[in-house]
Amino acid sequence: MEKVLVSACLLGAPVRYDGTSKAVQHPLLSRWQQEGRLIALCPEQAGGLSTPRAPAERQGERVITVQGQDVTAAFLRGAQHALSTCLRHNISFAILKENSPSCGVTQAYDGSFQGQLVTGEGVTTALLRQHGIAVFSEQQLERLEQRLKKILSR
Repeated sequence: MEKVLVSACLLGAPVRYDGTSKAVQHPLLSRWQQEGRLIALCPEQAGGLSTPRAPAERQGERVITVQGQDVTAAFLRGAQHALSTCLRHNISFAILKENSPSCGVTQAYDGSFQGQLVTGEGVTTALLRQHGIAVFSEQQLERLEQRLKKILSR
């Protein structure tokens, strides 16, 4: 069975910076979870950041908190942990939380802490893609389902 890495917050774990989740209620996600296909991970926690924690946004190659603290190293550690998890479980696909500085798939906040989104990807998404792992957001579950069906039909 093809395993899929998933942001833990999407499965209801209260791991976001503010101690909440972003649980997604979707039949595909529910089915994959019941099948045992999903491996949940919060890259920010895996990188050593606590919950709750200060909001952070990407500013170029750096990740900076709203107070100005550079937390890039923790984000890179979390991304590396996500990659190691994928390699250990032979994972080729990930579902990550859109807009996040670690997990954003097509966009992330611009670093101004004004709620402005820009085209871009999170630290974890970038590292996984560099290693050939296809990354989807919680809004792209049907696209992932199509990819999984192609694998099963081989």
